[in-house]
Amino acid sequence: MNSKEAIILAGGLGTRLKSVVKDVPKSMANINGKPFLEYLLNYLKFYNIEHVILAVGYKSNIIREYFGNNFKNIFITYSEEKELLGTGGAIKQALEFTNSKNILILNGDTFFDIDLEKFYRFHKIKNSDLTLALKEMKDFERYGVIEINDDYRITAFLEKKYRNKGLINGGIYLLNKGFFKSLNLSKKFSFEKDFMEKYYKDFQFYGIPFSSYFIDIGIPEDYEKAKRDFKKFKY
Repeated sequence: MNSKEAIILAGGLGTRLKSVVKDVPKSMANINGKPFLEYLLNYLKFYNIEHVILAVGYKSNIIREYFGNNFKNIFITYSEEKELLGTGGAIKQALEFTNSKNILILNGDTFFDIDLEKFYRFHKIKNSDLTLALKEMKDFERYGVIEINDDYRITAFLEKKYRNKGLINGGIYLLNKGFFKSLNLSKKFSFEKDFMEKYYKDFQFYGIPFSSYFIDIGIPEDYEKAKRDFKKFKY
């Protein structure tokens, strides 16, 4: 991997998980004795990521106390939200701590076990401004759908509704930092609504499907599923 830097969005409140995960950020939800975020960092370590910027907010002291500034030789920087910035604002702020041209971004409450080297090669070959890792799902209504053409260019973002199958946003991105900063985006905004859905027609936004394991711990049922699944994890 050329890029050795990643941002993890770890500021989530975990509102829908309150019944089972109390008083900690969602990314710190306990999975078999380890916080969810630790599995993500082990995954990044597997792909030789050297610097992770944790975009934190809610109860960030819990994350800092657990991980400090180094995890298995991954250098950790904290980008602290002093006010709610939205996913886009959190990314924009965290980018100030990066040096690479293309930055890997992960949601702190989803795990998508994709081949990051393949993902990075695709991004470079396409000379993409933004690349999304897509997951094919069946029988779902929790997620919106993303459509791509034969060249993998994103052609539509569709609203949440029941579908028997479709490609969803897997919560892993590669972002061209220079391009992103050139747009003069506001301080607070949604990465999904105010950036991806607003600009995909005008710029080179691509999506690459992966069939890898995917889980979003945003609801109690999937949080419990993660506990079962992660027992046989390599990370």
